[in-house]
Amino acid sequence: MKNLLRPTVGAAVAAAAALAVVHASAGEVPKRLVFTSYDFGSSGFAQASGIANAFKQVHNTRIRIVPSGTSIGRILPLAQRKADYAFLASGTYFASEGTYDFATPNWGPQNLRCVMSPPAGTGIVMLGNSKFSAAEGIKGMRLGYVKGNPSVNVKTDGIAAFAGLKEGEWEKVWHGGYGVMKTSLLTGKIDGFLAAPTSGFSKEIEASPNGISWLQFNPDLKENWVRMQKIAPMYGSITIENGAGISKEKPSKTLSFRYPMMVTYADRNADEVSSMVQAMDELYPKYKDVSFAAQAWAIDQSSTTPCEAAFHPSSVAYFKEKGHWDADRQAWQDARLARHEAVIDAWDDAQDSYNEMRAAERAKGNKIKAGAGWEEWWTKVRAEKGLD
Repeated sequence: MKNLLRPTVGAAVAAAAALAVVHASAGEVPKRLVFTSYDFGSSGFAQASGIANAFKQVHNTRIRIVPSGTSIGRILPLAQRKADYAFLASGTYFASEGTYDFATPNWGPQNLRCVMSPPAGTGIVMLGNSKFSAAEGIKGMRLGYVKGNPSVNVKTDGIAAFAGLKEGEWEKVWHGGYGVMKTSLLTGKIDGFLAAPTSGFSKEIEASPNGISWLQFNPDLKENWVRMQKIAPMYGSITIENGAGISKEKPSKTLSFRYPMMVTYADRNADEVSSMVQAMDELYPKYKDVSFAAQAWAIDQSSTTPCEAAFHPSSVAYFKEKGHWDADRQAWQDARLARHEAVIDAWDDAQDSYNEMRAAERAKGNKIKAGAGWEEWWTKVRAEKGLD
């Protein structure tokens, strides 16, 4: 799959140069599309649904949304070309890096591109009667984790690092999907899990008998933030005034990241992506009120950097046309594309050296099963090439 569906970054750069003269309105909005998104009840699903409704109203585009509780479940249909666009979080970063669940031989670095990338708030949601409040004081906390979802798991590890916890000083409670964690919280099986304050899940928790609360992240604890960002570099500090259990009178000091990013592969038809990003911009008034979080799709916000992968060249062309691109963003884009290329080249080198190692061992009479020790080998090669 990886060899069939991972066009080179070099080709993408060439495409970007060609697109510099393409007007962003080129092409027509497709009449049928498939999106993937987070589970029912999530903020990502609500926003994808609002966008799909706007496309239906104006362009008569029929959009089917496939929800999934795992990063692989959201990206696999995209990789198989059964979906056109995915509404993702930091699974975008892990897939483009070929790490965690994407480090297996049948995945590897995926040449993904962001179409638009709105900023959002997130945090650890808890019941209103929780004994926890400050993020630096969560020793012993039972936190929700999701199998196959590094987007949730690595960020949650980063929160433990913020608190300065060592392995075993907090409990990882594993779940088969993201949505299951809401039930675990309501039934007392966990103390908290990563959620968006604007999600349907959070509103359901707010309406529960014990109400809702959020872990607070003090922006002045510099060493804590440094520890966290070594593990979860996508995190920043933000104070939000809207969401479940949150208001101007009761703001929350929490975490910022990008969610949900609209993502596709680098080789997606350039004219189609041009039509999609233009439509997303022009339809904004029709979907911005689906939730408070959806307001961040405004073109001046969703075109900003950094995000989890480089922007699609058609998006860059449109941002430039609308005056939302500058030298700093281009420098970030160039560096991110170079990183993509370096990671993909390293993956290919790792495969070659791994196969050479297996052949050498076989010649000695030592048979190594295909894939055995691959993730450790890939980790070693990444380190050797300075990619960690």
